[in-house]
Amino acid sequence: MRSLLLGREIREEDLPAAFLLHGEDAGLSRELLRELRIALRGGDGEEPFYESFVAGETPWSEILDIARTMPFFFSPWRILAVEIEDADEQDMRAADARQLAEYLAVPTSRTLLVVIVHGSVRKGSALGKAFVAVKGKAQILELEAPDAKSLMGWGGKYVAGLGKRIDDEVLRRLVAASERDFQRLAHEIEKVMIYIGDRPKIEAADVDALVPRVMDYENWALSDALEKGDIAEALRIVDAEFADGAAPQLIVGQLGGFLRRQLLAKSLLREGRDRNEVFREFKPKVKESWGGKYREIFSSFFATIDALSDRRLDRLIEELQAVDLKIKSSDVNPRALIEAFLAEYGRRRKRGGATSSGRG
Repeated sequence: MRSLLLGREIREEDLPAAFLLHGEDAGLSRELLRELRIALRGGDGEEPFYESFVAGETPWSEILDIARTMPFFFSPWRILAVEIEDADEQDMRAADARQLAEYLAVPTSRTLLVVIVHGSVRKGSALGKAFVAVKGKAQILELEAPDAKSLMGWGGKYVAGLGKRIDDEVLRRLVAASERDFQRLAHEIEKVMIYIGDRPKIEAADVDALVPRVMDYENWALSDALEKGDIAEALRIVDAEFADGAAPQLIVGQLGGFLRRQLLAKSLLREGRDRNEVFREFKPKVKESWGGKYREIFSSFFATIDALSDRRLDRLIEELQAVDLKIKSSDVNPRALIEAFLAEYGRRRKRGGATSSGRG
């Protein structure tokens, strides 16, 4: 298959032993991992073995021991993903850096190591040096959000792969609603697929019927409840959505959109953007002239951003993706899965808020 992020076909014989991925949007790394997992399926469709780790929680020595274990002959590929959120984790211990360099020099066959750095790889870091030393066997990639033209091409293939047709102008509306996010675009397409049923083509009226409603809801009721940490209200809103006949994937998309906006806001703050500027970008209709109401919405908006780290938000997004997969592939009650996810979000936000109180 062709990877939009790599800009080339993914072929087993051309793959490096390891990727070092970096950039502000962790969603792009997840999309590349998804592409790799699809491309490296066995001839009978068997999924490659996949395991993820967090640097600082699992020792590098343990990760590399797993990587060195030879897979059985004819076994599928293995993908080992290592996430590095804390910049300090790039400064590996000398022994760890030496072991990583030794492994990259003589990697295990049919094993792909993918190291994901949140932010940029620092020049001179032990991690970067280990990868640079074996350029022929490892690849360093900075992932950037694709432009609208690339997303149009990807979206068109995604629709065709699901056995449907869509005109460019209709697809352009979905791309605009996705805000240059692969996973959100896939969610929007899947929601419309459910809506049209057996019809062979997605029409403009189908998108108009769903996308504005999703965007309005995301930007108001459910987002408002999640920002405030009012899980009881969030559950009430979700129950009302189900009562109105909303597809479970539509609600999952709303929740995913909220979490991704939190990550984007945190990224803008790290870039040095002023909180007032970030707030205006996400809440353009909320005016300072509203007085106390403005301050209340402002405080709620940053409450979750301050309470949950990037890693916790990424974990929540991964868990929401697991919920989405269960909904699509099993008979488990989707409402129960979504309600359980909301309860878990509430617990983590409450714990994070307790440790982040007093932040400006």
